[in-house]
Amino acid sequence: MKRRTGKTALRLAGALALALLCAAAADARQGGAAQCNAPMREPVSFVPLPGHPFSTVSSPDGCWLFVTVNSSNPRSFNGVALLRRRGGEITVEKVFPVEAEPTGMTLTHDGKLLVIADGDYVVFMDVARMTGGTKGDPILGYIKDGNSPGSVYVNTTADDKLLFVSDENAEAVSVINLQKARAEGFKESAIVGKIPTGDAPIALTFSPDGRWLYTTSQIAPESLKWPIECKPEGADPAKAQPRYPQGAILVVDVAKAATDPANSVVASVQAGCSPVRLAISPDGSRAYVTARNSNALLAFDTARFQTDAAGARVGTVPVGSSPVGVAVVNEGRQVVVSNSNRFARDQTVRQTLNVIDAARVGEGAAAVEGSLPAGLFPREFGHAPDGQTLFISNYISSELEVIDLKRMPVGAPAKNQ
Repeated sequence: MKRRTGKTALRLAGALALALLCAAAADARQGGAAQCNAPMREPVSFVPLPGHPFSTVSSPDGCWLFVTVNSSNPRSFNGVALLRRRGGEITVEKVFPVEAEPTGMTLTHDGKLLVIADGDYVVFMDVARMTGGTKGDPILGYIKDGNSPGSVYVNTTADDKLLFVSDENAEAVSVINLQKARAEGFKESAIVGKIPTGDAPIALTFSPDGRWLYTTSQIAPESLKWPIECKPEGADPAKAQPRYPQGAILVVDVAKAATDPANSVVASVQAGCSPVRLAISPDGSRAYVTARNSNALLAFDTARFQTDAAGARVGTVPVGSSPVGVAVVNEGRQVVVSNSNRFARDQTVRQTLNVIDAARVGEGAAAVEGSLPAGLFPREFGHAPDGQTLFISNYISSELEVIDLKRMPVGAPAKNQ
């Protein structure tokens, strides 16, 4: 009995030691993540970047940021900048060259694969090789999904089975079997087909349950025969005449897109002049769209998309010049919009972000709570995984803007509204 008791005691001691080690490792991981997600000193900070930034994606633990950058001078690269985030500071570690024009990005939900829209190509990069976890070429492969398609945006389903790519020039969204692409070395045979859209599709936003994909088209498909209402962007509004119909939100049945992309659009909703980005509320009931050529944020009741498309819009909030980026923050209570001023002759004036009360979008201008400072051409939002930090790419001024959502210094609405 004594021998058995001794062995049992040893086993218990070993199990206890292992449990303590596991707990210590878990605490270390949690402490590391807390350090990575620590707020910066100022509630709004600007991090200089070695190029014009487009998209920002965070690693699941918040310790790394990936930012697509386009060359801003003869010594800067087109590529993906790797930024380290820790202790309230963000530093640029390295830029991985990616030709020719990397723009939108997404990270697969397993955290292993970074997918980049790159003009003629979709590029696939190994996250572990980028962050130093393993050695080797970080570019695992690429797929060309058409003849000069103008790939600008990407997103994956929650199970990482399907990849969607917005092809601006092709007036289509490509559907790629991502599981097949990964298994077979990223060959074009993984392309399932294309979802027809109107001109310049961009946004790729899933409903929370994953059933629907919402994409925007800056000019609606001709087949819809919508009336001509929109003037050319950048033209003198006093002299220009309407030439285009409104743009559209297209609702895609994700399950059908997996097998029959060409027939997967189930609804089309008018979305103002040149709709570009779309963000959704946490419960999926509201979709918010920046109508760039309408200088407005549009709010929609998603439940009406397929039953009452004409009555789906529930709010129009005037914002600044040429809004592009849109983000839903603070558990859906607020919406942040970037005023890009993209088509103005003077591109040397720093712009603003509008903060909007989501509960008051039906009241128009009264929904605008105020503004935040921004750089030149604030373009695309990114989120930290803990939901406490918002990133915005200031494209022309080559900065990553970092906003602490708990300490947002919301000022009076900008004068240019």
